[in-house]
Amino acid sequence: MKVFEKSICLAMILAVLFSFTGFAAQCEDIPEHVLRLHVLANSDSQEDQTLKLQVRDRILQESAGMLDGVRNKEEAEQRIRETLPALQRAAEDEIEQRGYTYPVTVELEQTYFPTREYEQVTLPAGTYEALRVCIGAAEGHNWWCVIFPPMCLPAAEEPQELADVLDAQQLQIVEGQNRYVIKFKALEYYEQIKAWLAGL
Repeated sequence: MKVFEKSICLAMILAVLFSFTGFAAQCEDIPEHVLRLHVLANSDSQEDQTLKLQVRDRILQESAGMLDGVRNKEEAEQRIRETLPALQRAAEDEIEQRGYTYPVTVELEQTYFPTREYEQVTLPAGTYEALRVCIGAAEGHNWWCVIFPPMCLPAAEEPQELADVLDAQQLQIVEGQNRYVIKFKALEYYEQIKAWLAGL
């Protein structure tokens, strides 16, 4: 049965691909240039959601200037990997100071994201490299932003922007929310199927 189900899914993927090949190709390349920050709360209780924001603020504080001078995603990943132990300690310290005993993990990993809006930008669904901060059971609503280009990190110098790492067509996609609503939704279904097949 699983082989049959996957065959149907593959057929659906091909059908979707043929229907908007150019759009999908442009969207699929966007995660190759972008890094996300993803903070997951222990639960949806008011206390856990408040703690999530406190840990987020501490992570952002500890990350100030972290990506100064970084010019591409590969350099950003390397800089973040070097900083992971310090970010882990900061998250643990913040949780302890707030009177909680939740475990926390701070890792750089591949993560599936649905289509998400951030200020004037919409990032299409797909699998992105993300700095993930998982508090406790990590079953509550999450907070996210883009850390490369550093759209939410304090910087000591002029940070790069999406226009510096995406081509003109990709930039038009992420900045043209209303123009691509239907295509974004179709892409989201396509990426969900891909993520399921990949076991993400």
